Amino acid sequence: MRSDKVIPMHPATLAAHRFGFSETSLQPLKSDPRGWVLAQFRQPQPLDERGLMASPEAGVLTRQVLSAVLNGAVNNVAPAAPADMASTPPAVVAATDPNRQLLRRANAQAVQRRWQHVVATGTPVYERWVMFWANHFSVAATKGSMLGLVWPFEREAIRPHATGRFVDLARAATLHPAMLLYLDNAQSFGPGSRAGQRGSRGLNENLARELLELHTLGVNGGYTQADVTELAKLLTGWTVDRQTAQSRFVAAWHEPGPKRVLGQSYPEGPQALEALLTDLSRHPSTARFVATKLARHFVADDPPAPLVDALANRFRASDGDLSALADALFSHELTWQSTTPPKFKRPEELVLSAHRVLKLPVVQAERLNTVLAQMGQPVGRAPSPQGWPDRTEDWLAPDALWKRTEWAATFAQQHDQLADARQLATLSLGPDLGAETQRQIARADSGAQALALWLASPEFQRR
Repeated sequence: MRSDKVIPMHPATLAAHRFGFSETSLQPLKSDPRGWVLAQFRQPQPLDERGLMASPEAGVLTRQVLSAVLNGAVNNVAPAAPADMASTPPAVVAATDPNRQLLRRANAQAVQRRWQHVVATGTPVYERWVMFWANHFSVAATKGSMLGLVWPFEREAIRPHATGRFVDLARAATLHPAMLLYLDNAQSFGPGSRAGQRGSRGLNENLARELLELHTLGVNGGYTQADVTELAKLLTGWTVDRQTAQSRFVAAWHEPGPKRVLGQSYPEGPQALEALLTDLSRHPSTARFVATKLARHFVADDPPAPLVDALANRFRASDGDLSALADALFSHELTWQSTTPPKFKRPEELVLSAHRVLKLPVVQAERLNTVLAQMGQPVGRAPSPQGWPDRTEDWLAPDALWKRTEWAATFAQQHDQLADARQLATLSLGPDLGAETQRQIARADSGAQALALWLASPEFQRR
């Protein structure tokens, strides 16, 4: 499966397989691969959101589920010890609770709709773009309060702003109930606030730290611990309403007085966050951090410095216009360099590529997510606020590679009647199908074996 040799990739292959989710045939985009990619950002096909549960309903249901657990009303369990429902691990949430079942069905419906859209859409590169930003502002269902909020967060905070201004995307992500709960700002009290002086709870710095380290400036972006603490105070008061599960500002929780972050003073009150996000979005460190992450994700683990410079410059010159940033990325010659070392598909990218190239609908989302978890990527449950790692080396553990081989064999056995892998591999990869892989597929004993060999090949595993 693994090959350390750099195999040149033609422009159509780069467009289809590195920037998108693979195509059955390269023929429709061979004449203008770059134009095919850029056009997707001008008119992306929208996700059908009809019938999907929004965050207020999901948040209210989640609170009801956790209340039942904490009160010992489900499965005759003893009341849970922690008084803070937001910290309740998902593992203790009873699966027989009807509200939990409703949330589970809503999550399955949401991820199935999302995956099927990726498989069928005419704008797959745009979907990769949306997934990049959802991973950049990562939230995860790794604690009870997040049971139903991961997919509404992506639809409500990320997708509507993915080609707008970075500051608007950052604001939507920061103030979404999912982010306020995931990074504990919903329970953060200013020490000098009216609520804080009663001593029930204190300041929580999680959101402040990740806003600087992961969302804007980057770990070496020039901030200090004092900046983190002051920003945490600025963010106090932003919480999630217990009844409506919507974000709101509570003045009694907010730390009084001005706060000084990165040498700039911000006034007391909710308006300070808007000013702060505007300043962070215009900071040179943010431009470079975002440019580096984008180039790493779409081009190479170690992206060319001139490409990063060009993206950072466009970010600053356009005042964080993400549509302009996409244009700068996919118009740059270095993005299309054929000899750039390939990336390695994450499990989700790999499986969706297989479905897309075979035109196979996604119909059993929960089963598919189980498969992805076995390969190291339980979707919706990123291991930390950093999201899923983006370097090839992070996905090359021996056990993970073996799981990919097992998946390829099982998948091929189940779907070998959909296409002749010998023909499809050539149609999908064209001149970028290696001679050794072509020989192995040609010598396969069966259609299932041929398909398994192709899905496990370096050419299909890379992007």
